[in-house]
Amino acid sequence: MASPHKTGHEPVLVAELVAGLAVRPGGRYVDCTLGAGGHAAAVLKASGPEGRLLGIDADEDALALAGDRLRSHGRSLTLTQGNFRDLLDICSNHGFLDADGVYFDLGLSSMQLAAGHRGFSFLKEGPLDMRFSKEGPVSGKDVVNTYAVDELAGVLRRYGQERKSRLIARRIAARRPIETTTELASIVAGAYPPGRHRIHPATRTFQALRICVNDELTGIQQALEGTVDVLKPEGRVAVISYHSLEDRIVKNFFRDRSADFAHVPGAPGGGHPLTPSLEVVTRRAIVPSAAEKARNPRSRSAKLRVARKLAARGGRCG
Repeated sequence: MASPHKTGHEPVLVAELVAGLAVRPGGRYVDCTLGAGGHAAAVLKASGPEGRLLGIDADEDALALAGDRLRSHGRSLTLTQGNFRDLLDICSNHGFLDADGVYFDLGLSSMQLAAGHRGFSFLKEGPLDMRFSKEGPVSGKDVVNTYAVDELAGVLRRYGQERKSRLIARRIAARRPIETTTELASIVAGAYPPGRHRIHPATRTFQALRICVNDELTGIQQALEGTVDVLKPEGRVAVISYHSLEDRIVKNFFRDRSADFAHVPGAPGGGHPLTPSLEVVTRRAIVPSAAEKARNPRSRSAKLRVARKLAARGGRCG
């Protein structure tokens, strides 16, 4: 497990992830969201001393931190900057095809939230950036200050499930240009009645902007498609998600790839047979224990889903 006093970040569902991946000594694993390296440290320990791990992250700062933290693993660890939507190409370039396991932790890290200059947190003043990679073409500032009201409201509604999306979009447009996170958070909060709220009024808006800026949902779908080609037969893919939009993509992908029949309206017989490529391991999502939620409030919304790649013939793995 990560050392929170060193990294400021405690990874979520570590033991459950290692068990779900069925990590074995000598296995080859791909961490698609390396972050501070907490999950990677646990996987490397369980797969050591001959195991190997490829760590991927779009965030240059995260790679530097994880590289320092995991340097004792030496040649067992390969680090690379990249977007997990390019998973197949990245694994091919680094010799990590036929992996035993691929995993994702889709949440923001505490480090990213704590770094005000990254623009992810409405509690810390900083520029409206929100890009995972400094090379990203669009920032939060671009979206907030250039999108038409209808387009901005659509982003808030679609990616943040924000009920007051149109009111917030109009208030944002009336206050442009908006430069900082705290300025935006104040504008959003003003769209809500005063008093206590279960979550900060700006939570959904900041989530929506971050997802839009980094095109996260499309990236997750593309990355999941890549896992099927990266994994060896009986290899496993595990995903920890934190909100319903992410979890729905994962759940639907696992369901569709494990189906043996496609229902097509109007087709003869109602559809056509499929050759499933995955078998769902977690029929229900695994969630943190009460003890973990109490120790690490960040884990409270986490859900872990796991699937196993089937043999090429399409038969079920034993």
